[in-house]
Amino acid sequence: MAVIAFVSMLSSAACGDPDTVKLEDYGTRDVTLPGGELIHAEVASTQAQVQKGLMFRTSLAPDRGMLFLFSKEDSLQFWMFQTLIPLDIIWIDSDKKIVEISADTPPCKTEASQCPQYGGHEPALFVLELPAGSVARYHLQTGQTIRF
Repeated sequence: MAVIAFVSMLSSAACGDPDTVKLEDYGTRDVTLPGGELIHAEVASTQAQVQKGLMFRTSLAPDRGMLFLFSKEDSLQFWMFQTLIPLDIIWIDSDKKIVEISADTPPCKTEASQCPQYGGHEPALFVLELPAGSVARYHLQTGQTIRF
């Protein structure tokens, strides 16, 4: 049920004004990857921030990302509707261990109803989105711990 609610929440965001949530509305947090690399992540914790995520962005620097914070561990599915750049999506549990990865996730260039969903196979409390290729570059894999 939470997955359906989350997808429904994302669907409603697609119909909104792309400028509803502005970049300065996001706080930031440093995320340390298992190999010690530092990522400066925008934090998405409100419903509006989660709904928008990285939609409409035309680029994302190699040391940047977005960290989604949820109130409870759950099966979380993401999609790439109105996301213009490919991303690596990393699901993280309450112990901050990587539980699932979708590497090189392509933008969805079709209607929302035809966009595939990613993740949701393992309970997660956090999701980290990074520029595509980051998983390979930093040798990320399930079971590793991320610090933030």
